[in-house]
Amino acid sequence: MKMSFRAKRLARQNQRLAQASKLNLVALMDIFTILVFFLMVNQSEVKVLQSNKDISLPRSVSEQLPTEQVMLTITAKGLLVQGKLVWQGDWQQDASVWQGPLAKALTQELEYLAARAAPLTEAKQLTGRALTILGDASTPYVVLRQLMAICAATEYRDLSLAVELTAGANAEAEAP
Repeated sequence: MKMSFRAKRLARQNQRLAQASKLNLVALMDIFTILVFFLMVNQSEVKVLQSNKDISLPRSVSEQLPTEQVMLTITAKGLLVQGKLVWQGDWQQDASVWQGPLAKALTQELEYLAARAAPLTEAKQLTGRALTILGDASTPYVVLRQLMAICAATEYRDLSLAVELTAGANAEAEAP
């Protein structure tokens, strides 16, 4: 029996649709390659510091990126060095704590970290080891000054204060 044109067309269409569809991976691979290169190029531009929910960093227009170094975190409940709780208590109520247990605990931990690190070169002995202080924006300057003095008494004299970059920093830097 002779098939009509319509029947032949439907038979060809059914054969074509019955075959397994082929996925064109060329475009997909191009997109992933571009994505990988984008991530590789931009991965070094953002530095993320360890954050604590209890801390709200002060805002600044500084564009200097942080480097890997020892982190001293000041919270209302205590002090953390490299995420390890060194001292727990209320430093806001008792001023004598700076000469007593807090200073002793912080000095002991910093000396331990300095002993584990490589010895300082002659050039680095002038500036000392690097340390970043993460403190809440409401932390009084007196507290920061006391902590900096304790750090300077050990080998940690290259101190940095962690801040949060404000949105207007780039606009102010580009203004004529």
